[in-house]
Formats: sequence, structure tokens, C-alpha cells
Amino acid sequence: MNHDLLLASIAKHIQLDEEETVHFLSYIQTKKVRKKQYLLLEGEVNRFAMFVISGCLRSYHLDENGFQYIQQFAPEGWWMGEMYSLITQEPGHLYIDALFDSELLLISKTNLEKLYKEIPKFNYYFRILAEKSLVSYQTRAMENLRLTARERYEKFCLRYPSLVDCLSQKQVAAYIGVTPEFLSKMLHADQELKP
Repeated sequence: MNHDLLLASIAKHIQLDEEETVHFLSYIQTKKVRKKQYLLLEGEVNRFAMFVISGCLRSYHLDENGFQYIQQFAPEGWWMGEMYSLITQEPGHLYIDALFDSELLLISKTNLEKLYKEIPKFNYYFRILAEKSLVSYQTRAMENLRLTARERYEKFCLRYPSLVDCLSQKQVAAYIGVTPEFLSKMLHADQELKP
């Protein structure tokens, strides 16, 4: 499998020499998953950080009525994991599955810990990812409290431009926290307002 996308992501933050690159890639596993295939179920321990080469993953929580609350989408070039579970190695609270057939690169928690010791600059790279994830999570939490459904939809479009035309309205609605029917009416009203 081609590792260029992953290496390009890393190169935005740290520089690896050839030996470090080979060593890092020795810890990477490849995985192909089919649409709707689960990578993690609620209550399981997340043992891998996942990088999406192609396709798209999503993480979500189900409430007692079976309603989905999508926390994140991970299209091509994004990392995905249930951070609480990955860090603590305790059972997680999220489901992670594939929205489309996807190709992934995985690094286990065990190998990640080895990598931090063997190539310390990876501490910096993954710290940057963790900080960005925290900022994104907090921003999204505030958006859900402060913004209207239309504004949350606009933020979704800015955050995931490659997914706007790929996802069903049901998926988008679950991400912005409305029913598919409400989203449909809102988008239909927007279309009617266009000249």
C-alpha cells in the first residue's frame, strides 16, 4: 500500500530521515474495510490509531432510542480513533465504522509508545494532532450550544468540503444534531430562496 499520504501528513510537522521513515513504517499495518464494517464497538478498547488512505470513517454514539450522534468523520488523509479509550486503554463509548469501502493504515497503542521512545520527534507530531483534536472538539461543542441548525450545517460544509456531496442527509443530520426531515426542509427552503 502507498504510504505517501501518511508521510506527507507527518512532513507538515516533523522531518524524518530515511532510517526513521523505514523504522516508523515497520510499525504500520494496512487494513481494508468494507462499507458498514465496524472497527470499534461501544464498550471495546481502542487499540489502534487509524489513518485513512481512501474512503471515510465515522465515529458516533447511540442514545437509548437508537438515535446517532456523529462525533467525527474521517475522510482521506485524516486520523481516527476513540481518544479516551486509546489513551486510557479503558472500554470506549463510541462506535467507529466505514461509510464507504476504505483503506487504512493502523498503528497500535503498543507500537506508538515504542515510537515515542525510539524517535522522540513523534511525541511532537502526535501532540500536535491531539491539540488540534481537542480544539476541534471544544469548538464543535460550543457551536452545538450557540449556533442555529443552518449555521451548524455551514460549519459542516467548511469542515468537510469533500463530503458535502457524498454523504446522505441522514448522516449530515446526525452530525449537526437535527432530524433528516428538518435538514431536508431547511435545504429545500434554501433552494427556494435562490434566484
